[in-house]
Amino acid sequence: MKRRSQYTLLAGLVSLSLAASSALPPGPASGGAGAAQPAVRPVRIPFTEFRLKNGLRVILSEDHSAPTYSICVTYNVGSRDEPKGQTGYAHLFEHMMFQGSDKVGKGEHFILVQTYGGRSNGTTNADRTNYFETLPANQLELGLFLEADRMRSLVINQANLDNQRHAVQEERRLRVDNQPYGQTYEVVIETAYDNFAYKHSTIGSMEDLNAATLDDAASFFKSYYSPSNAVLSLVGDFKAEEALGKVKKYFEEIPARPLRPAADISEPEQKGERRKTIEDAFAQRPRIDIVYKIPPGNTPDWLALEVLGRALMSGRSSRLYQKLVKEKEVAVEISGGAQERRGPSLFWVVVMARPGKELAEIERLIDEEIGIIENEPVAQWEMEKARMQWRSRHADQLRSTQSRAARLGHYAVYYDDPSLLNRLEERIGRVTPEDLRRVARSYLRKSNRTVVVTLPAPKAAQPAQ
Repeated sequence: MKRRSQYTLLAGLVSLSLAASSALPPGPASGGAGAAQPAVRPVRIPFTEFRLKNGLRVILSEDHSAPTYSICVTYNVGSRDEPKGQTGYAHLFEHMMFQGSDKVGKGEHFILVQTYGGRSNGTTNADRTNYFETLPANQLELGLFLEADRMRSLVINQANLDNQRHAVQEERRLRVDNQPYGQTYEVVIETAYDNFAYKHSTIGSMEDLNAATLDDAASFFKSYYSPSNAVLSLVGDFKAEEALGKVKKYFEEIPARPLRPAADISEPEQKGERRKTIEDAFAQRPRIDIVYKIPPGNTPDWLALEVLGRALMSGRSSRLYQKLVKEKEVAVEISGGAQERRGPSLFWVVVMARPGKELAEIERLIDEEIGIIENEPVAQWEMEKARMQWRSRHADQLRSTQSRAARLGHYAVYYDDPSLLNRLEERIGRVTPEDLRRVARSYLRKSNRTVVVTLPAPKAAQPAQ
């Protein structure tokens, strides 16, 4: 769900010192291999953690660089928690949570935030749902009040359910059903995964959304929207001790509710290549999606695959761009990398083919490049480029109080470790060329992959004049 406030706020900036070493091979322009490189100063975001008596996890991070703050409430629920017949519920509730609560009328959440110059939104994925506001520092209690009231007493009635059901279905029509390659992602995960938890998309099916009842909605809220199933992260211009007192004032008396058992996200080993070809009436050129089963995020092998994905596909100097787009001219676009999930993840290779080119040749060239990585060390300049790209994205994620609050909640819910915000950079820096060769051999095997080809649907024949 994407909503745009008519107001914007200045957010606190984190001072980040990025490495100055070039992402190109050493040469005269970069000072040569023997030139001294500036030290890279690691990013450190200070924060403190608390646990309320109802189980709510609270993370506070002071930043007095601007008179604003951000609050993010991350719930440990995503589409992976949906059983068969109830797909789309997690995303539906992202919408429902803005429809009013005991002390906040329908539509008033956005009105109150915007009145005080703030912004508000929410997002859902397979592994979590989050809600966030950015407001002036003197409105700390407003953000806490709004989030606490809907956690305690969301209004779930037939009118709200029907209204937001239709909103989600329209979103599906816009982003999936009537979008070029909109259904490709669903076909890929349905084919690649065996376990239903990750086998279906977050937006859900029209049939399941139509079948959702008021009792289903109420049961979903009671099962997952408990303070004991959430992380509240607060970043910005406040004093931590005072802020904690206000958090307790609004949240600590919300009763914890019994939770459903954690979703089973285990995945059996894939024993052979899977393939599927689909036609897309909106597509203009062929597309190839190749995905490999890989370990969960925040594991040593996943971190190596994250770096490998950048060496293979990130930017015009990447291996597959140079081979497929520049040298062989069989593709117009390359993208992909290691997808982050709390459970078994996917390493994605996406190629937009040049019209008229043989798709089998594109696959052969990809296999050839993977084979080179399996047998030859990745160059040091490629490793440095991948690390710099990762640092650049990481810096962007830490630039505002809102994104820092979201990342703290992300790492707390995904891995029970918000300190990863300060430690991942060091771990990425320890990945070696040998690690890349090892994970390429271990996971980028034909027997471990799924290939989905999306072809433009044939144009309907024109009637004779």
